[in-house]
Amino acid sequence: MFTLKRKPLSIPAPGEALPGRPQPIPTAKTHFVSGASLKGPYPQGAQTALFGLGCFWGAEKKFWQIPGVVVTAVGYAGGLTPNPAYEEVCSGMTGHNEAVLVVYDPARVSFEDLLKTFWESHDPTQGMRQGNDVGTQYRSGIYYTTDEQRRAAEASKEAYNRALQARGLSPITTEILPAPEFYFAEDYHQQYLAKNPHGYCGLGGTGVSCPIGTGVQAGV
Repeated sequence: MFTLKRKPLSIPAPGEALPGRPQPIPTAKTHFVSGASLKGPYPQGAQTALFGLGCFWGAEKKFWQIPGVVVTAVGYAGGLTPNPAYEEVCSGMTGHNEAVLVVYDPARVSFEDLLKTFWESHDPTQGMRQGNDVGTQYRSGIYYTTDEQRRAAEASKEAYNRALQARGLSPITTEILPAPEFYFAEDYHQQYLAKNPHGYCGLGGTGVSCPIGTGVQAGV
């Protein structure tokens, strides 16, 4: 992924953020793997959530492989700059996270299942980085769209934090926030590892299993 030396490791103040642009940047219309519409309309009853867990190329692949996930897309969320471009996000001056939009059928996959994949696919203790990828865009985050998702996310964070600390790891730094506006990333980023099977993926988990249940019912 694109990295810069001495990037800021904090979200810029509103007056410091890049101005962005009024119109969305061009992106793909359909999912490269499934052919589904990237921006919808999505199937009736589908739910959405956003996840940030480092480089969004590998993160997206983790989710599109889960049965019951209808659509995935990569983009930018949680910052200040409207309709940012990738290079702007990489500068650290937009405040955005590299995020994965996950659209899923709750009758086929529970939000807890998605959370288990999220926690076990990266190291959520590293603050504004993920491995060698350093910057605000690589922070760990769960961005919920329902109160049920919020409760499940908070409960899973507590449970996984205990599991990690029992193994001597640092406390979790993951932010759990209401889903902000999601800006779809450029076409070439969408389903990048399906288009480039040997492309870069900097994700690496802790090796600690997340002790939350599996199944269709979230139980929250």
